[in-house]
Order: sequence, then C-alpha cells, then structure tokens
Amino acid sequence: MTVPLVDLGPWFEGTPEGRADVAARIDAALRDSGFLLVTGHGVPDELRARTRELARRFFALPAEVKRRYAVTVGGRGWLPPGVEANGYAEGTETPPDLKESYSVGADTPVGDPEVDGFWFQPNTWPAEVPELAAAATEYMARMRRLSDELLTIFAVALDLPSGFFTDHTGHPTYTFNINWYPPIGVVGEPEDGQFRIGPHTDFGTVTVLDRQAGVGGLQVFTKDGEWEDAPFDPAAFTINIGDLMARWTGDRWRSTRHRVLPPDAGAPDEDLVSLIYFYECDHDARVAALDGSYPEVLASEYLKEKLDAITVT
Repeated sequence: MTVPLVDLGPWFEGTPEGRADVAARIDAALRDSGFLLVTGHGVPDELRARTRELARRFFALPAEVKRRYAVTVGGRGWLPPGVEANGYAEGTETPPDLKESYSVGADTPVGDPEVDGFWFQPNTWPAEVPELAAAATEYMARMRRLSDELLTIFAVALDLPSGFFTDHTGHPTYTFNINWYPPIGVVGEPEDGQFRIGPHTDFGTVTVLDRQAGVGGLQVFTKDGEWEDAPFDPAAFTINIGDLMARWTGDRWRSTRHRVLPPDAGAPDEDLVSLIYFYECDHDARVAALDGSYPEVLASEYLKEKLDAITVT
C-alpha cells in the first residue's frame, strides 16, 4: 500500500516519543506518496455525517432552485455541472468534471476590497436547507484546527520551529467544497477522458478529505507511474499536500496527482458525497523553498493562477 494510515492519537497525547513517531511517519508518507489516512483526529463522526446529509438535501433540489446559488470557480455557492475541469491544471483539455459542488470558505475580510472580493467573499447559504450553514461552519472550524495541527506536525517533521508554517496562517485563505458525484443515470455515459474529477494536483498547503467508498472513487498516481485505488477507512480522513507546500519544501514532499473515477455502469445507482477542505495560508504570505530551489512567490498570486487554470469558460 502506498497510502499509509497514521494514528494521530500519540501526537495529541503529547509524549516526546509519540509526537516524534507521528512526525516521522507523516514525513515518510509525504515523501513517498504525498497521501496518507489519519485516524485519532478528534472530529466527531456525527458532525461529518450531518454535514453530508444536509448537503444531500441541497443537491436533491430541482435544478432551477439550485441555479439561484450558481457561481463560477472561486465563488461562494453552487458550482453547476460543466463549470470545472481539473485536468486543465495539467494543461490537458478534458471534458468537464462529472460533479456538482457547494463551495464556501474563509469569509472574514482583511479590509482590502480587492483581496476581500476574491479570497474572503461572504458565504452564501441555501435558504431551502437552513441547517446547512451551522453544520458547515462548525465543520470548517474543526478542519482549520486540524489543518493547523497538521502544519505543526509538518514543521516538527522537518526539524523546524513548531510554528514555522502556522506563523503564516493567522488569517488564512481556505475553501470548503462539498462535492456531489451523481449516478450514471443522472449524468449519462462519460465521454472519453471524462472523470468525476480529472487528473490534477491540489494547489495549497494541505487538503483534508472526508470521502465515501465507491467504484467511481479516488485514485492516486504512484511513483511507478500507475493509478492505484486509494485505501478507505470510514474513521479516517484522507490527507494530501498541494503544490504550494511541495514548493515550500523544495519538493522533499510530493504534491501527487489524483483523480476521481467516472460513474461505472456496473454500479448505476452509485452517488457519492465528498467533503473537501483546501487549506492554504495568509493571502500575503511569501513562500520560498526551504532549500532555495524555487524563487519566492506571493501565495495569493500563485494560487489564483492555479484556480484560473481549471475554470471552464
């Protein structure tokens, strides 16, 4: 298995030996596959299940109702079918991804209208599912705490001061996408090269994914150049890093290609909902490779170019 499972329990228990072991195991996973599963994270199962169930209520609404909340990539609201193709981030022209998303994120303004207008837009919540706002807001708060804890582990794994990365997450940008992957009866037969999410790498520092098992599920691209089904544990989050973190570490760690397979005719009723938290850093953070292998970039400029690349116009 190239995607290992790491129990964070010993890290939170706080013994020097336990924390060092967790940091070493995460370092090894990020060097080898760029992906891992984590348990012992402390996020309640009930919150995960409730957020998913409420999102399903929204996705089950008629299209004309959902359209009231329609936005493009980077907006706050409903991303309809056809607006996103992640394969474009690799320079590959693919058909649009076979999914719908509800997208929210960081919404506390910094006071600069140009910055706030993109990175800290007010979140929009569907009036038809009024409970979703509270559940998703609590979920995002849990994800931010977990992501900062992971960044602290990352720093320890690299023999850096524990706050090396979190010193740059005082007012971070982040996005929470709830993805619905409809069954084949809704989206029809996939076109050649069409996926629920096309092959891509993530863009930020760390991604925390709560996913469901399925035939049309997550695959990870191995060092050997093969696509491998990611292992699944219902108690675990799937963790990976993005391009910004790989750059920060001078590619010591891998921002690994991954994709979500299209719906399969062998499982015609399968529909899945994934909760995906994309964490970044402060919009004005200046990120330079630890080993000097990449020039410094401004985080917000770097990430905006990546987001623009996947937008279908």
